[in-house]
Amino acid sequence: MAKRGGFPGGMGMPGNMNNLMKQAQKMQKQMEESQKALEEKEFTASAGGGAVEVTVSGKKEITSVKLKEEVVDPDDIEMLEDLIMAAVNEALRKVEEETASSMSKLTGGMGLGGGFPF
Repeated sequence: MAKRGGFPGGMGMPGNMNNLMKQAQKMQKQMEESQKALEEKEFTASAGGGAVEVTVSGKKEITSVKLKEEVVDPDDIEMLEDLIMAAVNEALRKVEEETASSMSKLTGGMGLGGGFPF
């Protein structure tokens, strides 16, 4: 006669599943706290030797753009556009790097994209 229930391992499984759920809830809370802390941080990057400086929040919103007077040349707007783009992209890269690092610490290298290893 076949056993009822879908979990192999008999009586020990419900306790293990409960433990796993508690760990998952704890990890979820830590991830939420980490995400909130990250969103409150600011990341600054510059381009053109500091001629353009851009600050981005952890929410990936630009909070500040600073330009040195000498970089504002009406005859070379393209250079200014390129410098702003470079600074913004670098600041956003810093946000992504911090996010990945923070999540990696919480998950201990467990690939979230691939699911749990069971």
